[in-house]
Amino acid sequence: MSVAITFSEYGAPDVLTLSDVPTPEPGPGQVRIRVRAAAVNPIDLRIRSGGMAGIMPVQFPVIPGQDVAGVVDEAGEGSGFSPGDEVFGSVHFGGYGEYVLLDQPFAKPATVSFESAAAMVTVGETAYRALEHLAIAPGQTLLVHGAGGAVGAVAVQLAVARGLTVVGTVGEHDFDRISRLGATAVRYGEGWADRVRGAVPGAVDRVFDTAGTGVLAESIALTGAAARVITIADLTFAEHGVRFTGLDPADRFPQALPLLADLMVRGELDVPVWRTFPLGEAAKAHAEIEAHNNKGKVVLLP
Repeated sequence: MSVAITFSEYGAPDVLTLSDVPTPEPGPGQVRIRVRAAAVNPIDLRIRSGGMAGIMPVQFPVIPGQDVAGVVDEAGEGSGFSPGDEVFGSVHFGGYGEYVLLDQPFAKPATVSFESAAAMVTVGETAYRALEHLAIAPGQTLLVHGAGGAVGAVAVQLAVARGLTVVGTVGEHDFDRISRLGATAVRYGEGWADRVRGAVPGAVDRVFDTAGTGVLAESIALTGAAARVITIADLTFAEHGVRFTGLDPADRFPQALPLLADLMVRGELDVPVWRTFPLGEAAKAHAEIEAHNNKGKVVLLP
């Protein structure tokens, strides 16, 4: 037996409980890792609250958590890894625990901390995936809504590294940070489209919406076509003919993770960890994020 955070009903953060659970056994191609860090993502909160019940139903009790980094404890046949290897990756559920099984582990670079590796997984893959789907070319202009958020800030860094002109809508408190990442910061809120037009000498070629704050219609008008806009946050996407990415696992780019880790090694990608919590304080971690107190990623340390 081992311990993990579980919940047996939808609700507020206090439904999260430290529980005894069976220690999982790896099958062929899998590794079992002793988790050293597990990132807390916004989707974890939505699943716990029941906000994703119609899209992602669960079977109670649930061990939440997707993004992990740790040390291989036992390796299944054909996994390509050995006990003691430091790895990171993503699971559908189960990250908030002492042990987890990874079907597709990636070697963690020695110079990247467990906390940073876990923090990078979902936000990094999401930003990479959105840029791939948008098929934007060097020299073109990308607008990132919510550039001050975790996914948005990664998207800015990846886009700048690809030679794009980047504009990001942010709160004024994030102006300096996003400008340092190489983007032109524009205040979000009413009138944002006019402010973007004033900040960009030419056309806006693509828009990546990470905020979900009702910006799709104006984003389409700005770019000239719904196909040039993608969202990970606005559930009205179908009404506008805009692509939503993130619900279908087949839509993802896990192969991007080693590339992103290499960017971190080279100092070209930073995913700030705001705070770490012991595993048993998962409810407190969720509450901090719900209160919008975090200024970066939150990570649990089993």
